[in-house]
Amino acid sequence: MFRSKRSPTRATRWSPETRETGADHGETRSGRDAPREGSITSLKPQQRDPDRINVFLDGQFAFGLHHDLVLEAGLSPGMEVDEELSESLLGRDLVRQAISAALNLLAYRSRAEGEIRTRLRQRGFPAGAIDECIDKLRDWRYLDDQDFAERWIENRLEQRPRSARMIAMELRGKGVEASTVTDAVNRAGIDERTDALRIAAERWGRLSGLDRQVRQRRITGCLSRRGYGFDVIRDVLKELEADNLEVESE
Repeated sequence: MFRSKRSPTRATRWSPETRETGADHGETRSGRDAPREGSITSLKPQQRDPDRINVFLDGQFAFGLHHDLVLEAGLSPGMEVDEELSESLLGRDLVRQAISAALNLLAYRSRAEGEIRTRLRQRGFPAGAIDECIDKLRDWRYLDDQDFAERWIENRLEQRPRSARMIAMELRGKGVEASTVTDAVNRAGIDERTDALRIAAERWGRLSGLDRQVRQRRITGCLSRRGYGFDVIRDVLKELEADNLEVESE
């Protein structure tokens, strides 16, 4: 499968269902951390991920944040944190977590924007965090549905040709907008008859020991499964049989 234009480094795996762990207590917090207020009594790196910091307010674990956010906010022991600040920090941290999860997905292969949105929703991220994550990935050019669609079509036609209709269905299934799919398919200039003939010709020779009608049925089934219509299949079979008759007459 093709890669995205930039291959992000695989980030630390994370799921909203498994949140920060209080280093001193060994407890796992489920769901999104609620905003808290109080005086910072300590900041401790998490045991499983030193890049994340456990924030303790009034002597009790409150929430975890990425180390960069702690530095950006200037958090330190003795500082007072109100609910507005903690809510803002948790929101920014959630966006960072969504970006990390998205980069993990993109490290394997290029993906459409809709696919990333679906996977992030499945992992429990809220809509706001997903929207901000998508905006960042677009800005960094990790997400570009037009490019994704064009590369998908190119890969399909080179590796496993199929009809324009089936390719369009695949892209829509990946969450690519209909207008983007239509534009990419039209720009590709797919020649269904030529592609179908190439597929059928490869199989026709391998089926040479079978009855003519059996060969036709198998070729028809093969092309149908790839989305080619009756008119294309009929023309391909006619050309194959005409070529076969010429060879036999020689």
